[in-house]
This record gives sequence, structure tokens and C-alpha cells, in this order.
Amino acid sequence: MRLDESGRHVHSHLCNKGSLIFLLHEVCCFMEVCVLSKREEYERRAEELLMPIIEENNYELVDVEYVKEAGTWYLRAYIDKEGGFTIGDCEKVSRAFSDLLDQNDFIEDAYILEVSSPGLGRPLKKEKDYVRSMGKELEIRTYRAIDGEKEFYGILTAYDDKTVTIRQEDESLRTFAKNELALIRLAFDF
Repeated sequence: MRLDESGRHVHSHLCNKGSLIFLLHEVCCFMEVCVLSKREEYERRAEELLMPIIEENNYELVDVEYVKEAGTWYLRAYIDKEGGFTIGDCEKVSRAFSDLLDQNDFIEDAYILEVSSPGLGRPLKKEKDYVRSMGKELEIRTYRAIDGEKEFYGILTAYDDKTVTIRQEDESLRTFAKNELALIRLAFDF
């Protein structure tokens, strides 16, 4: 890891795209104040455009993500509502959101807009997700093995800004730092 002249961490990543190589720099301060990436800025602005539509219709915005998959950019909005998000709801939001995106035109790349319900495997991302999941069984996957395991199941007993605690099947409590988690979602049985 390198430091720049002001003492900030500089991470460099090479990404091969066709015959061009792009050098991406992510610069974060020691105070954990990070410069927003283009992806994060697009997600933030898209969420701002989407919120009036969500509030007007009494929907819940679960997440907005801007991701690249198999060479194509996707802007995805995951929306829910009490009683379930229908195809008609999806169409209403998609049309209104698409119009706003065309008017504001802040995304430089070509992308596909997708509006959908979050489904069963929705990850816990926001405070309201944790509140709703208290006392329920979670599936947790970590980036690195902990005690030889990367996958954990247990009942959510506590959380804060930085940690999540579950009660495992053997009644022991295990606490994870949120930055160690590759995935956290409600567990579901078939």
C-alpha cells in the first residue's frame, strides 16, 4: 500500500477492457472519510431521483446498485411494499424513474435499467433491514475463514454501526465486524 503526499492511502487496480488498460485510483483518508467512486455517486443520485416516486406510492426502497456484469452496466432498483411488490408497481416505478433518468442524464455509460422486488435472498444493508430481522435466522458469509469456516447461521441478537451478533445453534454468541462480511441475509429453508 502506498501513501500520497497528504498521507492518504492510495490503492491502484488495473482493469483490462479490450485493448485499453484503465488505472483506477481510490483514495481514502485515515479518518475513514472516502471519496465517492463514480459507481457510488451514480447510486446516490439515482436514489435521490427515485425517492419521491417511492414516497408518493408508499413503497420501500430496499437498495439501488450500479454494477457491471459480463461487460454490461446495470442500474438496479430493488423496491418492496406491504403485501408485496407487483408487476404493475414495477412498471409504474420503471416508467417514472426512466423519465427522470433521461431528464437528468448523469450516467456517462450505456446501461440497462432494472426495477424489481428484492426477492427472498435480499441482503441486509440498512438500519431498517436489521430492525426487521431481529430474532430471525441469518446466513452470514465472510471474506476470510474464521475458525476454518466462511459460512455461518444464527439468530440475530444484536447489531450496531460496525458489528453484527448472532446466537448459533449451540447457543454460543458470535460477533462479526461488518467489514468482514461478504454477505448477510435472512436464511431461508426449502
